[in-house]
Amino acid sequence: MNKNEKFVITINRELGSGGRTVGRIVSERLGVPFYDKALIQALTGKYQLSVDEIERMKGRSHSWWADFKRAINIGASINATHQYHLKPTDMPDLLTTDEMFKTEQEVLRGIAADESCVVAGRSGFYVFREHPNHLSILIQASMNYRIDHVARKQQLTADEARKIIEQVDEMRENYVRKYTGTSRYDTRNYDLVLRADGKTADELADIIMQYIKS
Repeated sequence: MNKNEKFVITINRELGSGGRTVGRIVSERLGVPFYDKALIQALTGKYQLSVDEIERMKGRSHSWWADFKRAINIGASINATHQYHLKPTDMPDLLTTDEMFKTEQEVLRGIAADESCVVAGRSGFYVFREHPNHLSILIQASMNYRIDHVARKQQLTADEARKIIEQVDEMRENYVRKYTGTSRYDTRNYDLVLRADGKTADELADIIMQYIKS
């Protein structure tokens, strides 16, 4: 990946691995926007974006995402820390539809066409598989590490945390298989695979930055 040209870094991660935090740190160090599921879904939901609407915007301008950002007055604020904490009641939010998936793909591609960025999740490894300047990363961790992370963050028992992790793992894998035809665990989809155990988010970000430099 050449950081001197327009680029996109995608970070797929296991729940409880801290991958979203790592992505945010990397985006801050590179000085580019950070997009995650909650932000993408908020944009598509609040502004009623659809594939048809995006196509209409494309028809008016090749740089439709830049025009859209100006129209809704988002810019520097998009770089603000966007925290989203998974709770048991959030489980249905992981479900999607064919139309939603297509819309999110169009939004992500519009973003990357306009600016360098870091994207967490959203099957980014697949969406940008043909992007000429794309770095694809997977962040994993042991089950014990993940349970401890989720339990502390969400104030849950270990059993409750494990149950959520197992449910989310299954739902995310089903999602990826349905819409990409591959597994999110297939390391051939990634340029860099990291294990979070024994490392802080900053240390993982250090590894990524070093990889970019090399």
